Amino acid sequence: MKQTRFHFLQREFPSANMVLIGGDEPILVDTGFGSDIAAAEEAIKELGIQPDQLRLIVNTHYHSDHVGGNHHFQQRYGVPIAAHRWDAEMINRRDREACCAEWLDQPVEPYIVNQALSDGDEIAAGEIRLRVIDTPGHTLGHLSLYSREHQILIGGDLFHRDDVGWINIYREGVASLHRSLESLEQVARLPLQRVYPGHGPAIDDPQAAIEAAKRRYTKWLSEPDKMNWHAVKRIFAFTLMIRNGLAEHELEPYLLTCGWFRDFSIHAFRQEPHDFAKTLLDEMLRSGAAVWQGNMLTATTPFLSPAADWSGRERSPANW
Repeated sequence: MKQTRFHFLQREFPSANMVLIGGDEPILVDTGFGSDIAAAEEAIKELGIQPDQLRLIVNTHYHSDHVGGNHHFQQRYGVPIAAHRWDAEMINRRDREACCAEWLDQPVEPYIVNQALSDGDEIAAGEIRLRVIDTPGHTLGHLSLYSREHQILIGGDLFHRDDVGWINIYREGVASLHRSLESLEQVARLPLQRVYPGHGPAIDDPQAAIEAAKRRYTKWLSEPDKMNWHAVKRIFAFTLMIRNGLAEHELEPYLLTCGWFRDFSIHAFRQEPHDFAKTLLDEMLRSGAAVWQGNMLTATTPFLSPAADWSGRERSPANW
C-alpha cells in the first residue's frame, strides 16, 4: 500500500473512532461523543493539525458517538460539516428524530450540516480524493468514504473487525437488515487493502471481515431475536457508559421512560415493559455485558466516564 496521510484514531467508548486525512486541506471523519471533545482535539493537535486548520468534518452517520464533537468544532473554530443529505435535512430543520437522540436518550449538542452528500460525490483532502458511497443499514443515511488510489475504506458502523453495526428497524425501517447486506455486497466489490471502522481496530483483511459480517447478518434473517438482543444490549451498555452506571433503584424507572426500551420490549420480545426490565437485566448480567459494582450496574466494555458537569448531557434536537 502507498504511504498515505490517513491517520486512524482508535478511541474508547463512548466515542467512535476518528480518521484524520492530513495535508494542506485536512479533513476529519467523525468527532466522537461530546464529553470526549478535549481528547479529540488533543489527538488532532498531536498529529500536527490545529482544529482551525480543518477544512471539513464528514460524518459517517448521525449517532451521538460519531457527531458529538461537531458542536465544539463548529462553534469554536467554524469548521463546516458534511453529512448524508437525508441526515442533513433532518438535522438542519431540527427534527426531533434527528440523530435518533430522543429515542435513544443520547445527548447531542446542536450543529448544522453545511454540505449535503450523495452517493458518488467526491471530497478532496488536498491531493487525496474520497468517493462517497451510500451504505445504509445501521442508519438509513449511513455513508462510507473510499479512496481508490489507496484502496482504503472509512466504513463507520457498517462492519467492524469482530462485530457489526446494530440494527434499528423501529427508526431506520424494517428493511434495515437487507440494506446492510446490500451495502456489504457493494463494498465487497471494491479493491480494498484496509478498512477504518467506527469501533475497534483497523481491518487489514477486509474481505474476511466482510464475509463474517455477511454471515452474521444472514443468520439474523432467520433468527431475528439474535438481531434484537444484539441491539438492546448495545444500546443499554452505551447508556450505562454515558450515565456512568445506574443504581438498582433507578433501573426500571429509567428504562420505562426510553423509547428504544418500549419498542423492543413490546414489538420485538412481546413483553410488557415492566416485565422486560428484569429480562434485560438478567441477560446483561448473564452475557457479561454489565456487572454490579456495589449498588451500581456498570458496563464491562472499557470506557471513559463523562464528567459529572458535562454540559451536553441533557441536549436533544427537540430543544436545539
